[in-house]
Amino acid sequence: MDTEPDQAPHGRCSAAGSETAHQGGDMRSTDGEELDRLLDEQLAYYRALAADYLNQGLDLPGGGEIAAALDAFQPTGSVLELACGPGVWTGQLLRYAADVTAVDASPEMLAIAAARAGRERARFIQADLFTWKPDRRYDVVFIGFWLSHVPAERFESFWSLVADCLTPEGRVFFADDAYRTPDELVEGPSSSTIRRQIPDGTAYRLVKVPHQPGDLDRRLRELGWDIKVTTTAGPFYWGAGSRGNTQHERARRVPVRRATHGDSRSSHHGQPAALLTCAAAGPASASTSFASRGSAA
Repeated sequence: MDTEPDQAPHGRCSAAGSETAHQGGDMRSTDGEELDRLLDEQLAYYRALAADYLNQGLDLPGGGEIAAALDAFQPTGSVLELACGPGVWTGQLLRYAADVTAVDASPEMLAIAAARAGRERARFIQADLFTWKPDRRYDVVFIGFWLSHVPAERFESFWSLVADCLTPEGRVFFADDAYRTPDELVEGPSSSTIRRQIPDGTAYRLVKVPHQPGDLDRRLRELGWDIKVTTTAGPFYWGAGSRGNTQHERARRVPVRRATHGDSRSSHHGQPAALLTCAAAGPASASTSFASRGSAA
């Protein structure tokens, strides 16, 4: 496998705000440390789940719409896939791309992705997406089910990374969902921290931000992006666009296509819609991947 390890293989980030705790007369920041622990746990979840990840699909409607939207978008040129996870989307990207660079923090996920996609036109990098810096720019950045695993404190810096990865006329495509089960909401529905179990019953905490498409659309525009966020018939949504200072994206708007009853429950080429949550890399896919929850959804 043509895998290039970067620095840290798991997510590390500091919180934008911080609480203080008085211990022995000293005031110290606690929020950043807790976020580090949470992201370490998220990565550990996706690493432990890697062997079973492709068996974790959920039968939910809307997956086919995302695959069709990606086909209409046509990710041509050099493509960067952030939080590639086990390569659920890598093969579809290679149908259009001249080459794909896939980044994920989990070596287990990357090994699976390389075995599935091959190495002829794909490069695999193990890296923490919260600290990784690209060595070149790309025509397209693809983010499969990783954005919801980026903590709110790192949302703006993550999109700064995306901008740094793109050529001046570069484009972005992402897909995700806000799906969280009641059992996962161990800190209540207002918290972005959830708990999930791997098949052996071991439980891990993860970040799962329930973005609402309209709010996400507005937030991205505030950061200077011209991205249209589109909902599907089910819990999924996808976004396509570019930096707001180019006209290229407006000429490439992806048409909205509602899936029919026959294709709403599976992604392109028969892949389960639930696998639209790619593992993340870079802690995502850092998932890092995180199985797009940067390995996972």
